[in-house]
Amino acid sequence: MENPVLIFGAGSLGRQAFDIFQRNEVLVYGFLDDNAELHGQEIGDVTILGDTDDGGFLKLLGAKCEAFIAIGERSVRQRLVEMLIERRKIMPVNAIHNTAVVSAMATLGHGNLVAARTVIAPSARLGHHCQLQTGAILEAFVEVGDYVNIGAGAILNDRVKVGDNAFIGPGAILVAGIEVGKNARIGAGSVVIENVPAKGTVFGNPAQKVK
Repeated sequence: MENPVLIFGAGSLGRQAFDIFQRNEVLVYGFLDDNAELHGQEIGDVTILGDTDDGGFLKLLGAKCEAFIAIGERSVRQRLVEMLIERRKIMPVNAIHNTAVVSAMATLGHGNLVAARTVIAPSARLGHHCQLQTGAILEAFVEVGDYVNIGAGAILNDRVKVGDNAFIGPGAILVAGIEVGKNARIGAGSVVIENVPAKGTVFGNPAQKVK
């Protein structure tokens, strides 16, 4: 990446993204965060400049500067992506840790956070604006939709399909070939052996529906 990047969000995910970009020798121009108490503070030697809708900084995005959205709350992340597309006609870049193993035969969308020691196997497909935390594994032919959060150490075995906006908790294991519907939630440490319906929540070993 030749251009510097402006990180949206100065919390834990913002710091995680900052570390990733530093490791990849990408210059971080600054942070934007809607918490006014943080404005003017520094993370490392990089300043938290202002709000996420500050037009003075947004105008830098495009030819001169890239954007990355480091915010865990999905609805906020989605709103900011839509704002960037509408106002600046750009999509956020990916933040991929230098220890992640991403196959050249895998397909990745835009705006994803791929944390340390994650694995994305050949023929896996990752959508847009997802967050894969430390040590998550996507085996061959896994398909993950948009705005999906996958917790640390989660394992998605081959041919698993995950719908948009799903949440997969840390340490969860999804057996080969199952499908997880849109907006579904899988609890931490669960072992999922059958399909999870859209908006469903499951937990346990084996995972059971939570009412």
